[in-house]
Amino acid sequence: MMKHMVENPVRFGTDGWRAIIAEDFTFTNVKACAKAIADHFAETYGKARPVIVGYDTRFLSDEFALAVARVIAGAGFRVQLANRAAPTPAISYRIIEAQACGGVVVTSSHNPFRWNGIKVKPHYGGSASPEIVADIERRVPAILSELASVPLAPVTSGDIERFDPVPGYLKRLGELVDIGRIKKAGLKIAVDPMYGTAAGLFEELLRGGSTTVSEIHSERNPAFPGIRAPEPIESNLGEFMLLMATGRYDIGLANDGDADRLGLVDEAGNYVDQLRCFALLVNYLLGERELRGPVVKSVTTTNMANLLAKHYGVECYETPVGFKHIGPLMMEKEALIGGEESGGYGFRGHLPERDGILAGLYLLDYAAATGKKPSELLDRVFAITGEHHYERIDIDLEPGSNERFRDILNQANPTELAGRPIIARDTTDGWRFQVAEGWLLFRLSGTEPLLRIYTEVNSKGLVKPMLEAGKALAGIAT
Repeated sequence: MMKHMVENPVRFGTDGWRAIIAEDFTFTNVKACAKAIADHFAETYGKARPVIVGYDTRFLSDEFALAVARVIAGAGFRVQLANRAAPTPAISYRIIEAQACGGVVVTSSHNPFRWNGIKVKPHYGGSASPEIVADIERRVPAILSELASVPLAPVTSGDIERFDPVPGYLKRLGELVDIGRIKKAGLKIAVDPMYGTAAGLFEELLRGGSTTVSEIHSERNPAFPGIRAPEPIESNLGEFMLLMATGRYDIGLANDGDADRLGLVDEAGNYVDQLRCFALLVNYLLGERELRGPVVKSVTTTNMANLLAKHYGVECYETPVGFKHIGPLMMEKEALIGGEESGGYGFRGHLPERDGILAGLYLLDYAAATGKKPSELLDRVFAITGEHHYERIDIDLEPGSNERFRDILNQANPTELAGRPIIARDTTDGWRFQVAEGWLLFRLSGTEPLLRIYTEVNSKGLVKPMLEAGKALAGIAT
């Protein structure tokens, strides 16, 4: 008899499968996804090495993680299951530390509170490649049709070992950063973990010296009250920026829900956008620490990275959006740093993956080593690159209209934008048009009716005209 194949509810995006809790993100679908991951790991690595399972602070994340662990253990693996919510990079590091065949993290990162998700990490601890997630996706429908026969290990199974993912991770961070220098610097640090997994970690690392750490939103609250979503961007950091504007703190650090991204607020309460933050990190590693190695960046992030790389005599490579592209190139080129527009930064000698805690520590070390505030450190970058100004707008489209806009942008052939002649164009990831003063980029969402328009230019007064020119080019009413 032919088996009935169900529609696949598991679709991986740029970094993981994400869905609304109780709609597509259900225990049934999570178990099917877990079995597909277990089958992929078994065929790829065998079952001799363990699988690491972690989770964030979202609603039911711990229960979903337990379900994942039971399915994977039921498939014949030894599973190490986190005993508390922890940063995604802590789980990634545990994969390396335990020489595991891979890991699973229950998180939807920076999405609003109704969402949850699953990230898959192969043996190297980075983002799963498009080939890996495609293989996992294709297995799900057949598993769903026979889910009742999928074995579940008992909750008390000896194949499920509980562990604390934080101590080993923090120890590793202490090997990468001069924690002692930061402790002695007398910095007044404010931290906003956005109710997520970074809560308490900066204070734990830095206690015992003249530097102090103060936190807001450090309790677990899956509703993320007061913010649209736990994403460390300006629109979600109003309360934190007001705290920084009091002048009581030298530097402000914010992390997203699973702590793989970083947001920076300067000593006056100004948000330092993600492109400028990446430029600060590049200048810290190449300039302050005098390390050498290539820089890897996504197409949506800053031209300042190119200019800094040229200034210090290293290569700068560009990829499509997502650490599933950045991470492999970092490994191939032994890159010093990789970064993307969303505030994710990865570093050589650690993981080919984003780590918002380590990125924050590096900025703290930059301030400790130089005695400079964030605005002064940014002036150092601008002395090399000139000023750069960035903005992104997200435009909601009518459902089903993405293809129409794809056709419009495929056919677009402008000769100028905002009165500036176009000097180059490409479709590495979306549609990018370059002028002498900077660039404009369009990207359509692969999962929702949404068009993103990005620009980075060398004049603040040019930002709005470039975005308006972009909307006109796409046929968006202004």
